[in-house]
Amino acid sequence: MNIHIITPAGAGRRSGNRHTAQRWRDFLRSAGHRVTLAAQWDGTDTDALIALHARKSSTAVKQFHRAYPDRPLIVVLTGTDLYRDIKAHASARRSLELASRLVVLQAAGLRELASHLRRKTRVIYQSADTSLRQRPVRHCFRIAVVGHLRREKDPFRAVLALRHLPDAGNLELIQLGEALTPVMAREAMRYACAEPRYHWLGSKSHADTLRRMAASHLLVVSSVMEGGANVICEAARLGLPVLASRISGNVGMLGADYPGYYPLHDDRALARLIARAAGDRAFFTELKQALRVRRPLFAPAAERHGVLRLLREFD
Repeated sequence: MNIHIITPAGAGRRSGNRHTAQRWRDFLRSAGHRVTLAAQWDGTDTDALIALHARKSSTAVKQFHRAYPDRPLIVVLTGTDLYRDIKAHASARRSLELASRLVVLQAAGLRELASHLRRKTRVIYQSADTSLRQRPVRHCFRIAVVGHLRREKDPFRAVLALRHLPDAGNLELIQLGEALTPVMAREAMRYACAEPRYHWLGSKSHADTLRRMAASHLLVVSSVMEGGANVICEAARLGLPVLASRISGNVGMLGADYPGYYPLHDDRALARLIARAAGDRAFFTELKQALRVRRPLFAPAAERHGVLRLLREFD
């Protein structure tokens, strides 16, 4: 089968959507399909279209459906799709209706869809392929925040939590990710000047990011909205405990009973969790064990099986 994968994240941008598109391309090629990865569909004759992002890829979705109404059209829903755009943008809602199949990246995403859409929706968890395992540094208790600096990530919640831990001099917070606006860059630099335990490292390669995550004790995922965070998959495969905002996308990845949640935007509650993880060995072990239970969901073989099974529905 000749397949086009459309992702609005261009080749130069390291993003979760781009990584997802690249993994799916590789899975499909390994099964013998011919796959083209692009930011937009150019009208080329293709047997199937997979579009990441209902709103940003809405033009490609509409054009492909008009040209080939009987061919497979798969729309993969991101966090901004599920938790904002399908409520606010007619173009995103139109993509949902035109799609032959929808994909959500964690089970809680199903609840955001109308019942007639759920019937054509499949859950495919993302995966991380790494041989690294957590081996944290010994000179401090290191916390990592990973992801581009944008409002949807509430990126500075962890550094704000440090204000409530003034006596914890052994803490170190590293933040990896590109500032997507000058305002975000200035905020990061201001926090770095005011808080000596905080280090904004900017954008790093994927391999370097994984190494730094593996050398950390905790990962903080403070997002306001998530479709299914790649970084949680990576943390689970590394064995790196996660503290996360209690939002649907994070709960869909980590499970309802995961012990490491804090209320969204609540830096005091996050600070309490950080202090507990750093000082209570039993709680730290509980976090690791709870994450270990979820680890098989994020195995590359599981994601590959889900993607290929989805395509076989159209045989």
